[in-house]
Amino acid sequence: MGIAISSDSPGDALFINGDTHLPMQSVYKFPIALVVLSMVDEGKFKLDQLVNIRERDLLPGTWSPIREKFPQGTRMSIAELIGFTAGESDNNGCDILLRLVGGAVQVQRFLEARGFADIQVKTTEEEASRDWNVQFQNWATARALHKLLMAAYQNKGNRLLSKASYDFLWKVLAEGQTGMKRIKGDLPAGTWGHKTGTSGMNQGMMAAINDIGVVRLPSGRVIYITVLVSSSKESLAENERIIAMVSKLAYDYYLKRKG
Repeated sequence: MGIAISSDSPGDALFINGDTHLPMQSVYKFPIALVVLSMVDEGKFKLDQLVNIRERDLLPGTWSPIREKFPQGTRMSIAELIGFTAGESDNNGCDILLRLVGGAVQVQRFLEARGFADIQVKTTEEEASRDWNVQFQNWATARALHKLLMAAYQNKGNRLLSKASYDFLWKVLAEGQTGMKRIKGDLPAGTWGHKTGTSGMNQGMMAAINDIGVVRLPSGRVIYITVLVSSSKESLAENERIIAMVSKLAYDYYLKRKG
């Protein structure tokens, strides 16, 4: 497990195995969404710009609400694609967005140019679906993902996004329905936004089950929680319970000591 927990107070952070390279799974759709929206801010795309999605783009055997809703393909705005990809973790939507921005290499350049090290975006969901070992090429450390999460939420100084793109992204992440038993699992309503990642099972082992998110306290303060569970032989339900327990412990601590 890689764990990172912090508040907005300088130096107020806890890291457990924070520098271990762990597979991101669909958490990598978070930086992909940041890249797409940054290109919207640069005028290269528009949120209402339509993208042709062909039937052959909607690969079978992978998680895809888009395919379930539009099995023959459709035309969809970039805003809708981000909603399906970042909010519902659609794998086909993810690959369509990656092709739109110029591939995983462009996401990597975006991260490195802004000083976000120890996050590697290298493969598509299609490539990962063909070979169990490929998914491990999209890795990060809990510390690095936590830094990106905080920077994307605070959006100060050298901002990652315009206000319009920022508001859009965090609305998508707040309304997403994946992983509701993880960071949000044991908390009252108020988790501001999160992004999950989930692998399949191979020989009784899950490669990864992850969640990163921002949680609002009743006082209005926020805390940041990153939990990456890797190479687990527990069930999906038990792995989600582990993440929920970490989140609840952090929430209760800040509620009592800091909230």
